[in-house]
Amino acid sequence: MGEACKDALRVGFDRAIRLEFHGAKISTDAGLMVHRDLDDAAQLTESAAAELFDFRSGNHIRHRMAALLRQSIYSRLAGYEDVNDAERLREDPVMRHVVGGRAVDRKAASTSEVGRFETDVLRHEDNLAALMNMPGQWVDRIRQRRAIKKLILDMDSSVSETYGQQEGSMYNGHFACTCYHPQFLFNQDGDLERALLRKGNVHSADHGRSVLEPVVQRYKDVDIPKFFRADAAFAQPGVYEYLEAEGYLFAIRLPENSVLREHVRHLEKRPVGRPSKQPLIRYLSFAYQAQSWDKPRRVIGKVEWHEGDLFARANFVVTNLAWPAKRVVSFYNKRGLAEQWIKEGKYAVNWTKLSCHDFDDNQVRLQLFALAYNLGNFLRRLALPPSVKHWTLTTLREKLIKTGAKMVHHARYVTFQLAEVAVPRRVYRAILDRIQPFAAILPRAAPI
Repeated sequence: MGEACKDALRVGFDRAIRLEFHGAKISTDAGLMVHRDLDDAAQLTESAAAELFDFRSGNHIRHRMAALLRQSIYSRLAGYEDVNDAERLREDPVMRHVVGGRAVDRKAASTSEVGRFETDVLRHEDNLAALMNMPGQWVDRIRQRRAIKKLILDMDSSVSETYGQQEGSMYNGHFACTCYHPQFLFNQDGDLERALLRKGNVHSADHGRSVLEPVVQRYKDVDIPKFFRADAAFAQPGVYEYLEAEGYLFAIRLPENSVLREHVRHLEKRPVGRPSKQPLIRYLSFAYQAQSWDKPRRVIGKVEWHEGDLFARANFVVTNLAWPAKRVVSFYNKRGLAEQWIKEGKYAVNWTKLSCHDFDDNQVRLQLFALAYNLGNFLRRLALPPSVKHWTLTTLREKLIKTGAKMVHHARYVTFQLAEVAVPRRVYRAILDRIQPFAAILPRAAPI
């Protein structure tokens, strides 16, 4: 790629400038090296590949499962969500080295090889089940190296617009488009615990238990406080009962009704005097039992008066927390972080780019996007120095991953000469220093 074209290009404003293309020696994605270092330290793709069943046969298998899995994940992390991009990426020196194996000295997998891996090998029933468990398993591997003191789970759904006759594509009245309706479960650090692709016309809470229960089981023996937050779509008796049985503390928004409104009617009286420029907020805690509930539960009512409003705004949260009402509402409001993380998944790794015809193929793609998102989030929260700790995943891709580099071969080493415009050497040094403590803590999986 590039070397096949020997003639240099010239620009009109300065004829002394020549443009040469050396795609096998120069890369625009050198920042993937630090992600690969964290991957190796925590044995993420290595352990994940060990869970996959390789049913390929014959003497012409060029790339092992771990290499193909890395190429699928790292290409998405760098913004190459289209499988067709593999034809150019297979020559890229950084991609070849992060993929490893045969790709280092030759080429990474071609478009057809990556396509068969994602739509044939990973679509196998056993492999798809293993792939759906991998985001949570990666979180566990990080947790084994850095323990957590509490667990907060945030569940939400999103939209992935579809085009043409994609299997499972349906019109969704809420989003006003033809789409898929994926569901996501995050922890308090922004790590994606589990994701599920669903048909476009399902309710926001449909299949929620199938997403929630595997995660709850993984943490069952972890002795820490456990919390759950969700919006009004998940305000269902079965959800409350399940969380109570599993020892979770929860805060879930309740849809407004006349009975709830009556409880806070006395707080809705218009304040006397000139309206304040700051919202006037009042809270009320009371017991409430809907007809479908097995027992009364605590509900927090929040009533707000805003300048210029004719009527008060009222919101309700059902909870089993014993905290003061204001603290419960403040805790629930942080559920909005999940919406921010979903946006990062959309814009940083393009996980709404689900363009295959078959539904199961798109389920595979969503899980690969989830792994790419988690790898990026692990690096952001565990390895970034304070000066860049505030960076979003989009900023990380544009400034860190998209670092230009030239590869130079020496007798014993391969040197990547990196550009130092957006991310200087000291930041790279700080990132690599923070990754080191994660290495060599657990026994490694068998080589793949």
